[in-house]
Amino acid sequence: MDGFYDICMQMVLLFFFIVVYIHMFRGLYYNSYIKPRQLLWVIGVLILLCMIITAFLGYVLPWGQMSFWAATVITNLFSVVPLIGNNIVIWLWGAYSVGNETLNRFYSFHYLLPFILVFLSLIHLIVLHINGSSNPLGIETIKSNYITFHPSFTIKDFFGFSIFIIFFLFFIFFYPNYLGHTDNYIQANPLVTPLHIVPEWYFLPFYAILRSIPNKAYGVIFLIMAIVSLLILPYITISLFRFSYIKIIFEYKIFLFWNFLIVCFILGWIGSKPIEYPFLEIGQIYTFLYFFLFYFNIKSFY
Repeated sequence: MDGFYDICMQMVLLFFFIVVYIHMFRGLYYNSYIKPRQLLWVIGVLILLCMIITAFLGYVLPWGQMSFWAATVITNLFSVVPLIGNNIVIWLWGAYSVGNETLNRFYSFHYLLPFILVFLSLIHLIVLHINGSSNPLGIETIKSNYITFHPSFTIKDFFGFSIFIIFFLFFIFFYPNYLGHTDNYIQANPLVTPLHIVPEWYFLPFYAILRSIPNKAYGVIFLIMAIVSLLILPYITISLFRFSYIKIIFEYKIFLFWNFLIVCFILGWIGSKPIEYPFLEIGQIYTFLYFFLFYFNIKSFY
């Protein structure tokens, strides 16, 4: 029962990330970050970042092979910080190598971060109710034309929840390890390095960006920029209009969005592959396309 419970909790987390990513890409598609909802978008990105950190800390706690080496790789990234980088790594480890002290510290952080996550979620809901949700047409409407949450959105949310449960139970009962890595069932051994260190799927696009840069310091910078770009998106976007369904066929912004989505999927695929030809070269090309499409997209009028 304990093993089944652990699998269920892992799948809940994995599917929760799926829902969050869908929500984020929906916001990008409908330009929900445009004024007056900049703060709402920023808090949402902070929630995503907090989720990623919390999930990573939880991923280390089982203390399997992938957990151990993931902790080793990620914590070593802080060594690129000038002057104090090595001290930060030692502080994170609690010793001079990843061990029990590291596990205790990560457990403490993993316990505390959900409280920050709940706080950010409450602020997100409060800010949402200040200006209300954006509508798919991309135009502002007067309050008399607003649609009430019930029954319209209640029925839609129930339908979405039903679909979610079907897929969730399908993976639980038939493919419980499909989105995970079986090597993590092996107890952590610092003397045995896995042939290919693979993080959880929701880290893969960022992991691919990190690996695509030959220089470690530049790789960390581009990794940070991949997230910071989302954070500052509302404040660097030039916007005159938001697209509507009336011109959806002719709007090139939609073409750019779907290309950006495809690039993210390919980066996720590359992140699960070994660092060798041709995956390294493909990762470098799509890392360039990630930033090119992102900044080319925001500098146009719509």
